[in-house]
Amino acid sequence: MANFNMNKVILGGRLTADPELRKTSQDTSVTSFTIAVNRRFGKQNDGQQNADFINCVAWRQAAESISQYFHKGSSICVVGSIQVRKWTDQSGQNRYATEVIVDEFYFVDSKSENPGAGSYTGAPAYSTPSAPTADAVSQFEELSSDDDLPF
Repeated sequence: MANFNMNKVILGGRLTADPELRKTSQDTSVTSFTIAVNRRFGKQNDGQQNADFINCVAWRQAAESISQYFHKGSSICVVGSIQVRKWTDQSGQNRYATEVIVDEFYFVDSKSENPGAGSYTGAPAYSTPSAPTADAVSQFEELSSDDDLPF
């Protein structure tokens, strides 16, 4: 069987703070933000919904649009991939950060809830251009063979 790898995340939630647009030394736009995503099941003892707080990073045009149209409390849907960064801090300790790198984002709030943004239309507000590589196509063709199915 072919080696198969997939890393795709879809999140829907609310921003916990206003996203802040920054520029790298090469003048590339980047913004980091956190999305609070309610868990499907389970509430805390006080009746509050359990939530996970997911760190996200958007680059270039996506970063500019998110920082312009979204603010603390805005609903957003993002599609991307998980990335783990590793670095050594000043005391020599290894540190890790797990983030979602945003490839697409969608407006979820209605116009009245988020002035300047359209309502959710089902089409991405931003999507990174990409085309499948020949390797990805050949892996898909290998996986789609009925001979490899266990049933």
